[in-house]
Amino acid sequence: MGGDVSQRSTPGNWYARYTFRAYRQRDRLANVTALNSPAPAHSAGPRNSLRDVVGAYVALTKPRIIELLLLTTVPVMFLAQQGVPALWLVVTTLVGGTLSAGSANVLNCVVDADIDQKMRRTSRRPLPRHQVATKNALVFGLVLGVVSTLWLGFLVNWLSAGLALTANVFYVVGYTMILKRRTTQNIVWGGAAGCFPPLIGWTAITNEIAWPPIVLFLVVFFWTPPHFWALAMRYREDYANAGVPMLPAVATSREVGKQIVLYSWVTVITSLALWPVAGMGAFYPTVAIILGIVFLVEAHDLYARSKETDELSLLRPMRLFHYSNAYLALLFVAAAIDPFLR
Repeated sequence: MGGDVSQRSTPGNWYARYTFRAYRQRDRLANVTALNSPAPAHSAGPRNSLRDVVGAYVALTKPRIIELLLLTTVPVMFLAQQGVPALWLVVTTLVGGTLSAGSANVLNCVVDADIDQKMRRTSRRPLPRHQVATKNALVFGLVLGVVSTLWLGFLVNWLSAGLALTANVFYVVGYTMILKRRTTQNIVWGGAAGCFPPLIGWTAITNEIAWPPIVLFLVVFFWTPPHFWALAMRYREDYANAGVPMLPAVATSREVGKQIVLYSWVTVITSLALWPVAGMGAFYPTVAIILGIVFLVEAHDLYARSKETDELSLLRPMRLFHYSNAYLALLFVAAAIDPFLR
């Protein structure tokens, strides 16, 4: 019959083929125009609302970290007071501590913006997502630092203000700028910045430094490596990709597990030193021993798993990380409750 009916040059087929080619050419031209033309104003997305802007600035302060820092401040105020401290003093100390810690965290985000965008855990922070301009974040962090120092100085005392400022500078300069990208022991020494809240809580009440807050300072100091290394084991590839020599990113899981066990033992032993130093009753050491046993069991379990596998799903380091948070919180709460039970 001379070929398929659909290919015959009838007026209907000719019109269909012509129309199809015309539409296809139109689509090609539209795509080229879209690629070469500037995007309309609305294509950048809706303008950020005030709520979005405020939320971005709050996120820069890392509220969850601040919560843990404040949790080691208030109980020490109860311990120093040997009872219930004045509410206004607790509130003003917490506000000043929040502003100071927020300042340090914001400035940390500014300095670490380049590596935050390389890590999955931090890639959604405001600076990598361009929700806040770097210059604005820098100004925000510095203003918070100045305000927090003046707030604590005038409303609490200048010793507490000086300690908060020291912690701020050490975290931003000592840890973030100097230690973090240069040594595997970065979090060991850099973590000292997070140990100041017990000192600040004590001095807010007494306006002097004594041995009990120093012991609690050391508890947090020795607790920080096993706490943070457990988290870093979970995100070790992130740290490796960002070029940060966090211990889990450069050492074997077995070596990290060994270090975690070592620091966990020192943490628990140091926590018991508060018993004689602060003249604690029976409640605190009992709680400290129970919490410490569980902490050591979790640390040893992680170490045992690290000797058999390097697979994260089998290592389960986040178990220790989450328990370490509970351990520190409950330990400090026990220190605050003990004076009421003597």
